[in-house]
Amino acid sequence: MSATFQEFEEKKAKSYKLMLWFAMLSMVMIFGGLTSAYVVSQTRPDWINDFTLPVAFTWSTVIVAISSVTFYLAQKSIANDRVSQGTIYLLATLLLGLGFVYSQFEGFNQVVESGYFFTGSESTVTTSFLYLIVLVHLAHLFGGLIALLIVIVRNLKNKYSQHDYLGVEIAAMFWHFLGILWGYLFLFFYFYK
Repeated sequence: MSATFQEFEEKKAKSYKLMLWFAMLSMVMIFGGLTSAYVVSQTRPDWINDFTLPVAFTWSTVIVAISSVTFYLAQKSIANDRVSQGTIYLLATLLLGLGFVYSQFEGFNQVVESGYFFTGSESTVTTSFLYLIVLVHLAHLFGGLIALLIVIVRNLKNKYSQHDYLGVEIAAMFWHFLGILWGYLFLFFYFYK
C-alpha cells in the first residue's frame, strides 16, 4: 500500500469514528432529557411509587451484556483473520440481540399482566414513561441490528481482513454503546423510585 492510500484510509476511519461519537453523544442527550423528565414527573400526584420492573428486563440486561462479549470476540477473530470464527460470534450476537428485543416485549407483557397499562384511559404516567424510554432505546437497537446484519453479510462475502475491518469496529462500538445505555436505563429504573 502506498503511504497516500494508507493515510487516506486512516483519515476515513477517524472521520467515521468521529461521526459515530457525535451520534452517540446526541443519543446520550436524548436519554438524559427523557430520564430528567422522568425524575421531574415523580412529583405528580398520579405517580406510582411502588412500581417494580419486570423480571424480563433483568434478563434482557444479562442478554445484552453477553451479546457485547460475543461482538467483542467477533471483532477480535476478524482482526486476527479468523473469519469463520468471527461469523459464528456475529451470528451469536444477532441471536442475542433478537433475544434482547423479545425480552423487552416480554417485559411489556409482564407490566400489563401486573395491571399497569402504557396507553389509554387506564394508563399511568409512570408506565407511559417506561414504555416511551424503552421504545426509544429499541428504535436505536434496531439500527444496531441493521448494522450487525450488514457486517454479517460483508463478513460472509470476505470483505473484512486483518488489515481492513473498520465496519466491524464501528458496528461493535455502537453495539457496546447500546449495551451500556441499556445498563444505565435499567439501573436508573431499578434504583430511582
